[in-house]
Formats: sequence, C-alpha cells, structure tokens
Amino acid sequence: MSPTAPSFELLPGAADSPVILHVPHSAREIPADVRADILLDNPALERELDHITDSHTARIAAEAVRACALAPWRYVNRLSRLVVDPERFPDEREEMLAVGMGAVYTRTTHRDELRATGHDPEPLVDRYFRPYARAMTEAVADRLAATGRAVVIDLHSYPTAPLPYELHGTGPRPPVCLGTDAFHTSPSLLAAAREAFAGCGEVGVDSPFIGTYVPLEFYGKEPAVGALMVELRRDTYMAEPGGPATGPDVARIAEALAALVAAVTD
Repeated sequence: MSPTAPSFELLPGAADSPVILHVPHSAREIPADVRADILLDNPALERELDHITDSHTARIAAEAVRACALAPWRYVNRLSRLVVDPERFPDEREEMLAVGMGAVYTRTTHRDELRATGHDPEPLVDRYFRPYARAMTEAVADRLAATGRAVVIDLHSYPTAPLPYELHGTGPRPPVCLGTDAFHTSPSLLAAAREAFAGCGEVGVDSPFIGTYVPLEFYGKEPAVGALMVELRRDTYMAEPGGPATGPDVARIAEALAALVAAVTD
C-alpha cells in the first residue's frame, strides 16, 4: 500500500440500504515507516498479529453481502490495528489507555512493550485515525440522507481464552457476543441479532466485550443511527490464534449475518 493510498475502503451497497457493515480489525498490513517504530522482531510481530487481528472477518462480511437481496454497504480497514485502532477514543476518555492500547498501541496483547516509552501518537492519529473517522462519519451521514436512518453493524472476533490485555475478560465467552449501547441499540435490533445468530451457538450480550461503534458526531445524539457489535469466538470458525478458517463455519456465520442485515433492512 502506497503512502498516499487510503487506509480504508467504503464498498457501496444498495442505494436504499441503511446498513453499514464495519470491519475495523481484519487486516495485518503495516506500512514500512510505521513498522520501523515497532520494537518487536519479525517473528514476535507475526505472533502479535495472530492474536490481535480479527482474522477472516472481512471475508465473512463479503460472503454475507453476496447473500443479501438488498446489499449493505461495507466499510473496511485495510491496515492493521497496530497502526491505529479506529475504534478507540483518541484522548483520555479511552479506558484501554490503562493497558497501553489507546488509539495508538504502546503495549501488546500480553502487555509487552510495542513502541518506545514516550512515543508520540499524534502523527499516526493525524495521518490515519482522523481521516478514517471523517470518512465513516460521511458514510453514516450519507445513509441518513438517503434512507432516513443508518445501522452500523460492527464485526469482530475474540479468542477462546482471555488475553492479558483484556480489562473485562472474566465473564462468559459465548460463541457469539452482541455488544450494545443503551442509546444506539434498540430492543428490536438486539432481538433481530439474537434470532439471526441462534443457529451459531449460544448468543450472549456484552461479555466479554461491550459497546458499539458510532461516529462521535452522532454518538449519543442521533437516535436514527442504530449500532450493534457482533463478536465471534474464534474457535467456532478458525484455527487459533491466527490460522485458517473452516469454510462451512464461515458460510454459516455469513448466512446469519445476512439474515440480520435482512431483518434490519425490512
């Protein structure tokens, strides 16, 4: 990826679809100049990418889109979250700063040093985080203008066993975790997700991860923006920590995601 190429991609769906499938953590790519500031050697970096990447979630989203009668839009991060994590708050509001994992990580999943003490996050925030946030804000605004509402479905995965960086890793770890927000996740959206993923195993809520992604311009302000996080336990569809996916399991999850999109669109 060239220095001027976008670090994200908005893939258009149907003009009258309100749904944006957001895939923020599926990539492993790190630009060379960003890699230069990461302290891990190459084997250690590959291991960290295995643990931190939501592997195959971009594929699941793509297969879900193909199964939808009314295609949702997709917003996909093309760079690793080790460059910037677009879902963090870029300031002191971010609780993950406590473990060195704010918008720009300084620690690994195992709490080892990732970047040098005193590393200035602002250049990466300015180069990658803010353009990503602006483009996502515009995408949501476009769906609002076109359809009168927007629904952001955030797709993630998580390991079977908690990693040391997790602040809330002691709770249940069901095959599917639905993360919610009191303002942006309606009871009907949550019920639709429970029904859609019922065939994928136990469906839990807000454990081990809680919350949704909504651009800050709309967060807590615009009730026409709905949001839900879908977290998939990795052992249900892939070899952990960063191995291949199993085709039938990916297809089953993609069909469930497509069913959720259909329910939200109707």
